[in-house]
Amino acid sequence: MNRDKALRILLLLFGLVFVAGVYPLITSVRTGWQANREDAEPMGISLYVMMGIFLLMAARNPLANRGVIIFAAWLNIAHAAVMAVMAIHLPNERQGLLIAAAVFGVIGAVLILLAPTKLNPTQA
Repeated sequence: MNRDKALRILLLLFGLVFVAGVYPLITSVRTGWQANREDAEPMGISLYVMMGIFLLMAARNPLANRGVIIFAAWLNIAHAAVMAVMAIHLPNERQGLLIAAAVFGVIGAVLILLAPTKLNPTQA
């Protein structure tokens, strides 16, 4: 399987996960984690659903949507870093936070590794 095809498949997969799977994932992870004292959950869900939609759109033409792919990759890495730090401060939630941080970190790393390279002006 070539790199472009793998990227397209993963963009579709990650896009569908973020569009359809982020709500059940976030609500299941956050049941014991200050769920009643935080109002950030709807914001997080809306951001990841929108990212999923843009990843689905980027799957059509990854080269033209390189910026979207790189943004999504770094967003996931940043989120993973925040969750890893939170795991230090919330020992009761450490395992769940570290697992989620690993998942988001892997998604970000895979997107960076498979992101299309920039075209030189002479190649266009």
